[in-house]
Amino acid sequence: MSEQPGTTLAAERAAPSKNLLREYCAALGWALVLALVIRTAVIQTFEIPSGSMLETLQIGDYLVANKFVYGVRVPFTAHRLPGLRDPKPGDVIIFEFPQDTSQDYIKRVVGAPGDLVEVRDKRVYVNGALREFPGENHRDKNVLPAYMGPRDNFGPVKVPQDAYFVMGDNRDESYDSRFWGFVPMANVKGQAMIKYFSREPGTMKVRWGSIGQMID
Repeated sequence: MSEQPGTTLAAERAAPSKNLLREYCAALGWALVLALVIRTAVIQTFEIPSGSMLETLQIGDYLVANKFVYGVRVPFTAHRLPGLRDPKPGDVIIFEFPQDTSQDYIKRVVGAPGDLVEVRDKRVYVNGALREFPGENHRDKNVLPAYMGPRDNFGPVKVPQDAYFVMGDNRDESYDSRFWGFVPMANVKGQAMIKYFSREPGTMKVRWGSIGQMID
C-alpha cells in the first residue's frame, strides 16, 4: 500500500513542533532546578515587615541574604554543610523564629556560643566588657528596672553551644533574645547582605537611595 502524500507532509510538520516543545520543557525544567538550587544554597530574598531593626532596616526594605556563608542546610534535615565561617557578633542574620519556625526573623548577633551577655541600664556587656554595635539606638529615654521586664536590665546569661543571642537595633522596640531566648544554629538561614529594593509601606513610593545599600 502506498503512503498518502498528505500524511507524510503532516508528520514532517509535526516533528519539528514536538521537538521544539520538548526543548522548551527541558529548558524550563533546568531553569526551575537552577532556581531551586540557588534559593536553597546561595541566596534568598526577604521583606522587612516591622521596625525592630530601625534605622538600619526600614519597613518595606527588600533584602538579599547570603545562605552560603554559614553553610547550606540540607533540605528537610537539621544538618548543615561546611560554610565559610560561623556567625559572629555584629552580623545581621535571618533565622527561623525558635517559637514558630514558620516565621522568619531578622536581628543582629550580640553574643556567640560561650559568651556571657548582660544588659545594664540599656547598655550591653559581653564577657564583662561594654559592647556597642553598629546601628543600635534607643527611642525611649526611660530606663525600666528589671522587675518591669528584661528590656533595659537583663542577665547575665551564658550563650549555649551552637546558639546565638540576638537583638534588634531598635533596642526599645525589639522582641528578641531578651524575651524569648537563644537562636539555635540550626535555625539560622543566612546573613543579610544588601537591599535590592525599598518602598514606603502601603504605597508604591520607591526609596531610591536605599537600593543597593550594603547591610552593616
